[in-house]
Parts: sequence; C-alpha cells; structure tokens
Amino acid sequence: QVQLVESGGGLVQAGGSLRLSCAASGRSLGSYAMSWFRQAPGKEREFVAAISWNGDRIHYTDSVKGRFAISRDQAQNTVYLQMNSLKPEDTAVYYCAADTLYWPGTAPSTYEYEYWGQGTQVTVSS
Repeated sequence: QVQLVESGGGLVQAGGSLRLSCAASGRSLGSYAMSWFRQAPGKEREFVAAISWNGDRIHYTDSVKGRFAISRDQAQNTVYLQMNSLKPEDTAVYYCAADTLYWPGTAPSTYEYEYWGQGTQVTVSS
C-alpha cells in the first residue's frame, strides 16, 4: 500500500510558475508508474502527464506540452510537476496517481490507477 500526498499548489498570476510535489509513503515509488491529473470545477477529470517507473518514458496532454514538465526523484520518493507559463485555464485541483507497473497501459489518460492522492488546488488569476 502506498499513500500519496500532493503539495505545492496555490494562487499565481497568469504567466507564473508553480512546482507540484507528490510524496509517497509506505513504499518506494521505484516500481510505480506515476501520472498527474486535474479537475476544474464543473468539468471531468483530465489527464495531464505521465512518467514511467524509471523515468525514461514521459507523455503529456497537448494543452500542457512545452509548459509543464513531469519528473521523479527516486531518492526523495517524490514525483514533481513543474508548471510554467500558467494560464487561467490551468486552474484546477491537481491529483497524482500511481500503479505498480512500468507504464500505465496503452493510454495513461484512461488507465485505472490503483492509488490517488487527495489533490492540491492550483488557481491562476488573469
């Protein structure tokens, strides 16, 4: 069993940056594929980014390519989402998700992850 805790959210102006963290406890994340999702008010949960268990494969949704970067630090047992050039439409609760496999299936956006964090709020003002 692994517990995930997100942090790093907050209020930022458009064009600004934030770095989200997803810290794990209970087990090492070294054998877990990790993803970030977000959910804006009144909208469905949306896939943001995924990273393989050793970090050699990464995928982003088109709307964040070139602005967001997912990474992982095995020593810190943490996965990060660096968000630059933030836009008001990035406002959402951001969640990390994990499962014990190299890569989340054929489509990380639709894979049913076993573990989820509680989320961290990101608000981007215009």
